[in-house]
Amino acid sequence: MRRLITILIGMAALLTAAWAIYQGNFSSDTQRIGVIEIGAIAPEFTAVNSAGEQVKLSDYRGKVVMINFWASWCTPCVREMPMINQIAQTYQEDVQTLFVNVGEAKGTIREFMNKQQFDFPVIIDVTGKVSGLYRITGLPATMVIDQEGMFSHILLGELTKDIPLQQWLEDTVQQKN
Repeated sequence: MRRLITILIGMAALLTAAWAIYQGNFSSDTQRIGVIEIGAIAPEFTAVNSAGEQVKLSDYRGKVVMINFWASWCTPCVREMPMINQIAQTYQEDVQTLFVNVGEAKGTIREFMNKQQFDFPVIIDVTGKVSGLYRITGLPATMVIDQEGMFSHILLGELTKDIPLQQWLEDTVQQKN
C-alpha cells in the first residue's frame, strides 16, 4: 500500500511539474515581462535625468514612448543623435522620447550636450541598471513602446535615413486611434 501511495504522489508531482512547464512555454507573448522582443512588455524602470527629475516608464502609459540608448564616445550614436532629436521634436505631441546615456557621468554628458547644442534632458544610466534591464549589449539602440507598454519596434544599431523610424512612430500612434 505504501508503495502505491508513493507512486501516486510521484505521478502527481510529475504531472504538476509538466503542467507548470507547459504553462510557462505556451503563455501569451504579450504577457511576457523582461523579454526584449516585439510584443513583449517593456521593463519598468525608475531613473533620474540630467535635470534632476525622476523618470518612471509607467508614468508615460497611454502615450507612445521612444527610448534611445547612447553614449558620447559612440560614433554611430553621435551621428544619429541630430536625426533622432529632430524626429523627437516633430512628434513631441504624440511621443515621449527618453534619451538614456549609458555608462557616463553627469559632467561628461553635460559637456557633450553643450558642445552639440542639445537641450533635452538625458537619463543618466552610469551604473547600467536601465540598459541592463533592456539587455543593451551594443550602442546605439532605439526602441518604440506603444500606449500599452509593449515593444512595437526595436532597432539595435545606428538609425539611418533608410530606416523608417518616423513611419514606425506614426503607425504606433495610430494604433490607439
